[in-house]
Amino acid sequence: MCKRMVVALLALTAGIVSGCGAARPSKYYQLRAMPPTPPASTIEVYPVTLIVSPLAGSHLYRDDRLVYSSGEEELGTYQYQRWATPPIEMIQEMLLRDLRSCGRFREVHTLSSSASGDYVLRGHLYDFKEVSGHDVLARLTIEFELHNVKSGDTPWTFFYTHDEPVTNKDVQHVVSALDQNVQRCANELMAKLDEYFASHASQSSVQGDRQH
Repeated sequence: MCKRMVVALLALTAGIVSGCGAARPSKYYQLRAMPPTPPASTIEVYPVTLIVSPLAGSHLYRDDRLVYSSGEEELGTYQYQRWATPPIEMIQEMLLRDLRSCGRFREVHTLSSSASGDYVLRGHLYDFKEVSGHDVLARLTIEFELHNVKSGDTPWTFFYTHDEPVTNKDVQHVVSALDQNVQRCANELMAKLDEYFASHASQSSVQGDRQH
């Protein structure tokens, strides 16, 4: 009987010791904050106040864990590889910064502010993940739409999807490729918005004069 108690005690002690071992530290990543390019003094400023709505997306992208997939349907998350900020917040902050620094709009605000605007930019994040296979890819899929506050319609949409190749099969290189993908998306988004408002500048001016 005593021998059994000793064995049980030793097993319990071993379990406690192993449970008190040092936990694996988490690593945190973030997108690069590119320094804003000062707008040229001759740049045309559209008479538009733009409101940026929070991004919509899966609960996976509201969490801080990096997402990966090994097929079209199966998704998983890393336990110790995390974003400093959940992706939907991180990407929105970056876009907000770029829209303000480009100097093309009269004002740019967030939807949570008390400011009113002429257009609301809405977005939905579908993919922001590592895709594993023969090659490792960093996939970004996101869709934007421009809502006209006065008319209530949606005159402009922009859909972006791109797989950025990952040069080395580790998480740090995946993060770098995702970062490049986001920067590429932001550049295309700015160009498409510029193209839209350049062709509707007179219409936006009339709306702006009536609302402000």
